[in-house]
Amino acid sequence: MLIVMNHNAGKKQIEAVSKAIEKMGYTAAPIPGGERTAIGVLGNKGYVDDSNIRDLPGVQEVIHVSKPYKLVSRDFHPKGTVVKISGVEIGEGRRPVIIAGPCAVENEEQILKAARAVKAAGADMLRGGAFKPRTGPHTFQGLKEEGLKLLALASKETGLPVVTEVMSPDNVGLVASYADVLQVGARNMQNFDLLRELGTIRKPVLLKRGLSATLEEFLAAAEYILAGGNGAVILCERGIRTFETATRNTLDLSVVPLIKELSHLPITVDPSHATGRRSLVPSMAKAALVAGAHGVLLEVHPEPEKALSDGAQSLTLQGFARLMDDIKRLMPFLGFPA
Repeated sequence: MLIVMNHNAGKKQIEAVSKAIEKMGYTAAPIPGGERTAIGVLGNKGYVDDSNIRDLPGVQEVIHVSKPYKLVSRDFHPKGTVVKISGVEIGEGRRPVIIAGPCAVENEEQILKAARAVKAAGADMLRGGAFKPRTGPHTFQGLKEEGLKLLALASKETGLPVVTEVMSPDNVGLVASYADVLQVGARNMQNFDLLRELGTIRKPVLLKRGLSATLEEFLAAAEYILAGGNGAVILCERGIRTFETATRNTLDLSVVPLIKELSHLPITVDPSHATGRRSLVPSMAKAALVAGAHGVLLEVHPEPEKALSDGAQSLTLQGFARLMDDIKRLMPFLGFPA
């Protein structure tokens, strides 16, 4: 349930409504807005009787929200969220953000070469995996803390904020000490202990859609993080598993405008993991931006043929530079300067 207050409702009236909600056994979540305050009702498992609320002083309207996600919904938060990351802003009304780098950090030379190249081509942020959840246990699993240190080194040299994956609640503090954004991979989208822990920190989280997750399940996973108190969540569509085998996954671009209707959170797209094929990444990256994505994540490697992880879907340094030229030419059509 969402209680919309009058534009001239005072602090005492808002507090009175909040106390009434708590007296009913629920949690009150005030949501200040530009013109008025709304109060979300959390903790209900079904219909909430609003008879004790709707006639309280200052209440303009009571809206019953049936979705399992509330804090994530535009019903609760009509204005789009803009997530701020070390000088980079991602979200509604902001220029699309380009996040690029190798799938995995392999050594100092590799990550520095990649970071310098994507920075020179115009990337806004650096991606790179230090902890790698792989399908098979005998494949490269990442350099772990050494990889985090190398990402921090590359960030310091280039000035690019870093996005890297966290896999378990125990590692949240460690990863947060090095990274600017903590990524939750597709396989961990419903790792609820991890999501709850990420709700307690004050660093942005990039949440990837699970391999077979519905849109409702995706947004409900984000709700876990927001419910913990961390509102800086960036969503990421990275393809879902279907019957099609020609590509690694099926990129669901329809989810971009749909999420923008349903949620205030920024939505990005990862065409590298979605397609699994280098030749398809540039087209799908541009299509994602035309669909309204607030940013794209791209895998870029100095020598993809030698990559320890996902070389087939990684752009070469030259290929990334060409794509960035295309994106710059696309910007005026999206309402941004080239």
